[in-house]
Amino acid sequence: MLQRFFIFLFVLNSLSSAAQHTAEQAESYYEKGAFNKALIIYESLAKQYPNSYNYRIKLIDIHQQLEQYDKSETIIRSILEQRYNPMIEIMLGYNFQLQDRKDRANPHYENAIAFTDEHPNYIYSIARKFEEYALLERAIQVYEKAKVLTPQKDYSIQLAKIYGDQGNVEQMFSNYITYIAYAPSHINSIKRAISDFISENSENENNRYLRRQLLKRIQQEPSTYWYEMLSWLYIQEKAYQKAFIQEKALYKRQPESLYRIIELASLAHKDHDDATAKTIYNFILDVTQNLGAVLSAHQALLEIDTKTADLQQLETINENYKGLFKTYGKNERNLDLQLAYGKFLAFHKKDPNAATTFLKQSLTLNLTKFEEAEVKLLLADILVLQEKFNEALIFYSQIQLNLKNSPIAQEARFKVAKTSYYKGDFDWAESQLKILKSSTSQLIANDALDLKLLISDNKYEDSTQTALKSYAKADLLAFQNKPKAAISLLDQLLKAHQGESITDQALFKQAQLFEQTKQFDKAEANYLQLIKDYKDGILADDAHYHLAELYRTALDQPEKAKDYYEIILFKYQDSIYFVEARRRFRMLRGDFIN
Repeated sequence: MLQRFFIFLFVLNSLSSAAQHTAEQAESYYEKGAFNKALIIYESLAKQYPNSYNYRIKLIDIHQQLEQYDKSETIIRSILEQRYNPMIEIMLGYNFQLQDRKDRANPHYENAIAFTDEHPNYIYSIARKFEEYALLERAIQVYEKAKVLTPQKDYSIQLAKIYGDQGNVEQMFSNYITYIAYAPSHINSIKRAISDFISENSENENNRYLRRQLLKRIQQEPSTYWYEMLSWLYIQEKAYQKAFIQEKALYKRQPESLYRIIELASLAHKDHDDATAKTIYNFILDVTQNLGAVLSAHQALLEIDTKTADLQQLETINENYKGLFKTYGKNERNLDLQLAYGKFLAFHKKDPNAATTFLKQSLTLNLTKFEEAEVKLLLADILVLQEKFNEALIFYSQIQLNLKNSPIAQEARFKVAKTSYYKGDFDWAESQLKILKSSTSQLIANDALDLKLLISDNKYEDSTQTALKSYAKADLLAFQNKPKAAISLLDQLLKAHQGESITDQALFKQAQLFEQTKQFDKAEANYLQLIKDYKDGILADDAHYHLAELYRTALDQPEKAKDYYEIILFKYQDSIYFVEARRRFRMLRGDFIN
């Protein structure tokens, strides 16, 4: 008896396995659009397994694909006769719609919707079926009805997605905002969903829709999440001062939200909105005693002031740094401030010896090996600044040996290559750069590739490598924070080596230095010359993108910027700037990005 049972199980499993294999073959035909072949197999399976719902549903779909609507209707009605199912009724209506017989389709849709009166638990399934057939207005009808039938549930997230698919952005925003009120913990996922529909342009229609709805909500009920959402919108528009107003209002209600204000200050700082960043950092100093936040704010304020400081102001900044160390000491907890001061002394006060003495004292602290590497990295940079290349290479090499394969070790290897390049040892620099092309840091890998191409494209131009050495010297001057001297040397190079392979690199480097020194008209001229004379060169897309950025920002000529972004979209699809150029172009054109 037991043996028979096992034989039965074996046969049953074999049949099931065979059916599964046959169904997979049928599905393969279906996916390839071979509907007639798929039909033969599914008809066979449906006869073999007459109670299989899935096979019959698949047959309905295939008959519809083949425009055999009578046959699909027969199967649909046979299912409905066995047991009423509102989704099957929608399927019947859709079968008529495919035949352009909406007069016969609509009653079936209405029947399915009416079914929810007595069976509200079917609301979601019915709405989803309408969505499956792209009958979005019908799906909206079901969800709107659900607000009355099941007020304890919320379908605004589903409605928001449908309105988004329809391009009805205002209604989409309205429903996303309703969902935030229902489930505030999902606010970050709503931000992600909304982000594709707004732009940096505050006058964009979609931005205005969202701003208007959020302001209305704040007036009706000043909940914290409305301030958070409005601040987020202003940040997308890079209106950091307006975002700060919202964050202050949020902070009054949630003092623990200070971290958000710290992040906002950092964003404004990175985006060169120095006036707003200073305002926010000063606010942080007024409201907190948290040592980490206080030190970071002081450091950021000093770094912002350093950007535009004259000699007298540099002395004041120097005294302010000293005052901070007098107040807070010099210890492991303020190492970032020590590094900032060392960099200030070397690169801005032009006192590398004082910087070196100060940083060597930092090395006597109880530092981790990574913190020690950070100090040594800066000490090596200062040695490069002084053109003490061999001593700098010792520090960089120590970091590589002590922290093999770490990000800071890869950075040190790149600086070994860069230092060798500065001193004219191009072969050794190139050998190091080959290794770094596969760096785990994409930024280092890109920089390594760029420098390697510069060297390999120009080191064979002449036996003395005069042009490449001049360019490397100009690059070093730029690193030493001597942009005017670098610009002057590049001028000499461009005159002496006109038409040589280094010319496009020199024009581009000089354009960036012109931007740094706010000589925007000269930067524009360089980029235009690059585009004119080297339209097929390796820097053509760089020149187009940076010129577009120059027009968009410093020169405030958005129409010209749009033209150059558009050229990238049509001529340089493989460019690393393509995605950002497309986003900027659409923003300037007034699109929303979906």
